[in-house]
Amino acid sequence: MDIHRAKSGRVSGAYLDYQATTPLAPEAFDAMVPWLRDQFGNPHSAHRMGRAAAAAVEAARDDVMAALGVQGGRLVFTSGATEALNIAIVGAARRARALDPARRRIVTVDTEHAAVRDTITALLHDGFEPVLLPVGRDGLVDLDIARAAIGGETALVATMLVNNEIGVIQPVDALAAMAAEAGALFLTDAVQGFGRVALPGGAHMVAISAHKVHGPKGIGALWLRDGIDLPPLIHGGGQEGGLRSGTLSPALCAGFGAAARLLSARRAQDAAHVEGLWRQALGLFSEWTINGDPDKRYHGNLNLRRDDIDAARLLSECRTVSFSLGSACASGSGRPSHVLQAIGLSDRQARGSVRIGFGRYTTVQELEEGARAINEAAARQGAPP
Repeated sequence: MDIHRAKSGRVSGAYLDYQATTPLAPEAFDAMVPWLRDQFGNPHSAHRMGRAAAAAVEAARDDVMAALGVQGGRLVFTSGATEALNIAIVGAARRARALDPARRRIVTVDTEHAAVRDTITALLHDGFEPVLLPVGRDGLVDLDIARAAIGGETALVATMLVNNEIGVIQPVDALAAMAAEAGALFLTDAVQGFGRVALPGGAHMVAISAHKVHGPKGIGALWLRDGIDLPPLIHGGGQEGGLRSGTLSPALCAGFGAAARLLSARRAQDAAHVEGLWRQALGLFSEWTINGDPDKRYHGNLNLRRDDIDAARLLSECRTVSFSLGSACASGSGRPSHVLQAIGLSDRQARGSVRIGFGRYTTVQELEEGARAINEAAARQGAPP
């Protein structure tokens, strides 16, 4: 039984868009309710209600840290991964300028999420040198090219753990080692991999988001290794150790904490469930081609293409199935995905690609129903007039 839907009573077709967002865990919802309804104290106030709220925030912080599996460091709550990544990237650039003005290069991968890619390229106007490493047809960075780009002039290397569009897992440990050898900071966007794929041991900063792990939207976090001090991006009351000013929401923090506890407790169970769905999906979509490396990937993300279809039309025809054409942040732009272009797909191939995402609360029946609707709509497009 689908636990989430049984409790919420919402059944609205097959939900196969787990990279865009995940269903809120019932446990996370329950953890949030008291802080939304009755316990409304400001966690930064010194009175009893404020202290109670602050205690809830700190308990959630501990739960998220435990789920990350990191030793030491500090966790800063943010409004989401986009803010966390901006704090890390801009902060690292300003830190480098203050410590060693010769370190002006910021290295990332061409297939990064816009929160990383656009933030880094925007630093060109501040005198920094953005470098976008190319990827192969498999979606993976060439380590020889990366090694040539990462040197003594590098301030920061930033890459995502699991690509949000095509699901490939970058060689983050090797990239982190190159950054360390060059004396540069290493940032991991772990939004899609948090709790599912091992983090690189050499990361200095890690960005995560609650709503990708069955927590609420509107909260994320940035983990910083001990000794990494960044200048703030947002100024104000000095909350979150002076790095991220603004009043925290105890409700969102509590929901994130509950989702993190569940993530830790269900790690093996969730992984086994996703693996079973992956094997099922490969059979259901046997007439499609996988985009990106078929092996070095997270198995809850299946990015597929067929040369005889228009995926945007397919999406509009499959009204009972929630899936996507790529990143939710870029949906509706009308432009082919920069990730699919980076792996060498033609515009036609990119426009014939879809992303199927599944996870904890996806049932086999839901996957089968979604695949049937998608395949039938695709067959109608490919049929002769």
